[in-house]
Amino acid sequence: MSEETQTAAEFLTPSGIEVQRFYGPGAPGAAGRDTRDPAYYGSKLGAAGEPPFTRGVQGTMYRGRLWTMRQYAGFGTASETNERFRYLLEQGQTGLSTAFDLPTQTGYDADAPEAKGEVGRVGVHLATLSDMETLFEGIRLDQVSTSLTINATAPLLLAFYAALAKKQGVEASSLRGTLQNDILKEYLARGTYIFPVEHGMRLAVDVIEHSVRHFPKWNPISISGYHIREAGSDAVQEVAFTLANAEAYCDALLARGLGVDDFAPRLAFFFGCHSHFLEELAKFRAARRVWARLMTERYGAKDPRSSALRFHVQTCGSTLTSRQPLNNVARVSLQAMAAVLGGCQSLHTNAYDEALALPTEESARLALRTQQILAFETGVPATVDPVAGSYAVEALTDELDAKATALMDRIRKDGGMIQAIKTGRAQAEIQESAYRWQKDVESGRRKVVGVNCYQVPEKAERRRPVLKVSPRVEEEQKKRLAAFRRRRPARAACAAVAELARQAAEPARNLFPQILACVESGATLGEACTALRGVFGEYHGR
Repeated sequence: MSEETQTAAEFLTPSGIEVQRFYGPGAPGAAGRDTRDPAYYGSKLGAAGEPPFTRGVQGTMYRGRLWTMRQYAGFGTASETNERFRYLLEQGQTGLSTAFDLPTQTGYDADAPEAKGEVGRVGVHLATLSDMETLFEGIRLDQVSTSLTINATAPLLLAFYAALAKKQGVEASSLRGTLQNDILKEYLARGTYIFPVEHGMRLAVDVIEHSVRHFPKWNPISISGYHIREAGSDAVQEVAFTLANAEAYCDALLARGLGVDDFAPRLAFFFGCHSHFLEELAKFRAARRVWARLMTERYGAKDPRSSALRFHVQTCGSTLTSRQPLNNVARVSLQAMAAVLGGCQSLHTNAYDEALALPTEESARLALRTQQILAFETGVPATVDPVAGSYAVEALTDELDAKATALMDRIRKDGGMIQAIKTGRAQAEIQESAYRWQKDVESGRRKVVGVNCYQVPEKAERRRPVLKVSPRVEEEQKKRLAAFRRRRPARAACAAVAELARQAAEPARNLFPQILACVESGATLGEACTALRGVFGEYHGR
């Protein structure tokens, strides 16, 4: 088949960027730039660890320290998840990452009617300080780096974590890890919000402000493009919407009186990785450059750490298929390679069976082994940014930079990201992108191996064991909750929750100290969120 008769989709990245037949001197447009030219190298690339950080945020990158292997885990009860944590640490995982169930994410205790049927299903249920103690039994919080993937109830989960550290005798200054706490992307793409946008923002910024002042090694937010991508955005939208959300947080923190160099080095980011290898690794390089330019030109950051975009990557669950699930091993491996070539600071590799259920112990181990093989057998970590200077990679990096910057300019002109979320414009753009992708798959313009090509009869596919969460988990959790309530000082807990509601009515008050007081007095997650609902109301989307 000639080039002219092939479908256009074969020569377009998922973001609609045309892939040239060849790249190099003599090629049209950006593809023809000589990447060896010192002027191009100085303005667009530079050295790793130096602005514009296209080549990475550390001078030695993985020669000095490998990325953190941070496998996401959480299901059922806190004790079951503790067992999985211990197993992954024994297998060589270098950081913990916690998944929470929907009731925990949306502020309900296990005995709430709204929690029925969801307790422990898509993550661990955690509603009390006692639950947090069980989750980290035998694990010292000053000896691990922990990621807490939680947003609307992020202040409560950080409070539980800080209270547990105090009980363990661990100084707040020793806590290392990341709180997701990115509420804007919940309104934009994911949906586990509770309060109206302005109140959700207040709580997120309260946490960031308190952490900057009191938890010096803790990253109080992970501004997340991953969920934007999982909702159907393309790579350009992922970068632009994520960094536009970051602008909103920066503006809010500046309004609190913090200096940009006080908080910007503590902002972490989280991106997804799809299967278009060249576009994905170029995306990460472009995102670093856009952020460095934003921080220096818009915010006047002086500290180089403020301009260095540090990010976690997760291979994208939406790319996994339930048909021929072992094909997902190849998808995840290639996505992981793109993330590492793109210079991530930490990485989660999905298990091949995640399109079917939560990972089994075996599939979770294989996902971790994928990272370890990449780290120790491929030689890729031996040199900094090994793809730099590739005509194709640099051209795609430039294209993604330009397109993401243009989209951010338009968002800013239209009133900023919060306005785009409130009007539903940003959500509509993601939905349109998702629709285009699905139409391309259904028409065969985009090939998905095992789904719309190279299929096998369903009966020929071998059934594989999947992890199942017992329905007994919910009843057991209710019993633990009831026992906790009997043991706690109920009067002190009620008083602390009442005080939280009173302070919530004061817009200038940072609520995190009182949320911490609630947790330490024995209040549950659901009780604190009920009090805040009474003051803030609820958001029901557009």
